[in-house]
Amino acid sequence: MSFEWYTEFVDTTYVPKKSDLIAYYYFEPIRGMNIKEVIGRIASESSIGTWTTLSTLTKKIYSIRARAFWYTKNFVKIAYPLILWEEGSIPGLLSGIAGNIFGMKAVKSLRLLDVRFPKEFLKHFHGPNYGLTAIKKIFRKKEGPIISTVPKPKIGMTSEQHAKVAYEAWSGGVDCVKDDENLTNQKFNRFENRVKLLAKMRDKVEKETGEIKDAYINVTAPNLKELEKRIKTVYEHGFKYFMLDLVVSGFTAVQTACDLARDYDMAIHGHRAMHASFTRNKKHGITMLFLAKLARLSGVDNIHIGTVVGKLESPKKDVLTIKETITEKFVKEVSGIRLGQEWGRIKPMLPIASGGLHPGLLPALFSIYGTFDIGIQIGGGIHGHPRGTHAGAKAVVQAIEACKEGINLKEHAKEHKELKEALDKWGFVKPK
Repeated sequence: MSFEWYTEFVDTTYVPKKSDLIAYYYFEPIRGMNIKEVIGRIASESSIGTWTTLSTLTKKIYSIRARAFWYTKNFVKIAYPLILWEEGSIPGLLSGIAGNIFGMKAVKSLRLLDVRFPKEFLKHFHGPNYGLTAIKKIFRKKEGPIISTVPKPKIGMTSEQHAKVAYEAWSGGVDCVKDDENLTNQKFNRFENRVKLLAKMRDKVEKETGEIKDAYINVTAPNLKELEKRIKTVYEHGFKYFMLDLVVSGFTAVQTACDLARDYDMAIHGHRAMHASFTRNKKHGITMLFLAKLARLSGVDNIHIGTVVGKLESPKKDVLTIKETITEKFVKEVSGIRLGQEWGRIKPMLPIASGGLHPGLLPALFSIYGTFDIGIQIGGGIHGHPRGTHAGAKAVVQAIEACKEGINLKEHAKEHKELKEALDKWGFVKPK
């Protein structure tokens, strides 16, 4: 008599309810294990099951089991009754659909491709406070892009040096200065001093230029109490944005930060540091697309999704699929990539292109994205300019002007020396 019951979690006659949460996985069985046994284990271990039959199981509990209702050789869709999940909790959700199942011996590889959130699940989340509307509501621009830069070197400068570089970037035309993912509260650049000095420089530049300036200041902290304190400090110094390292902070911190952002009427710039440790392997882990969906669901306003032409691994198809997923109200299912999703009242996010950009790459970037309503993050491509940060910022602005007017960069550079100097140094090279 068998004591295993995994196959009871496979039911191809089951028709998912509108209220069911649907997870989409890629999987590879170990040798000797058939498909039905493997997908049964995934559905079981991510819901009510375990390795053996149970004397404590009731009919009511059995009725709320997950069901693998569709599968092929390497893909499976699993339906989960919403009662399995705590309302409004991303950590609670991930502990099931992305928990112990990744360590099961029965699967050689397992990758969570996407999840369809039903309307009943979405109603417990607010989504972005600003998202794409930050272009008009925060920066008061008719259209994007929002230009940001990390003062470089990204770590090692004092708070005074950091603020000085920020002034040069802001005054050259950059909208936001940004902390990088590993700058928080080091001895050489204390968080509170950095915020205070940046606020002083921001006010000075805004008075000089008449333009709105802001900063993505990294509030990532060792505990929630300190996280909340840092967000409040940024708010009290008049900034509309703050930045959070999403993955390393964890979704308890992300959701806490999103609640505070809504209370303070602020926006969140989401950095995806560490994501590639589980998103880059195409056969195992979690997709960047699903991480971006979780960010939108939580209430993060901006997220880095790739450039295609920059220094970080970001295939064009992946970047455009993620862009569509986080900016559209409804997206259709794409076989092997994502499920369909109706976002309802959840606002679209501002996609951020970052990593190895410089003025010469901007025409290709905007062509790929098909819009100027994005955020662009340029670090070395500004601070590496032959005449420094201020000139580097101006070169970026000049390149954007050319793109919007449909003018070739080399032609535009004849009348704009900063752009010419940038092109003389980097040309149109794609960093590796």
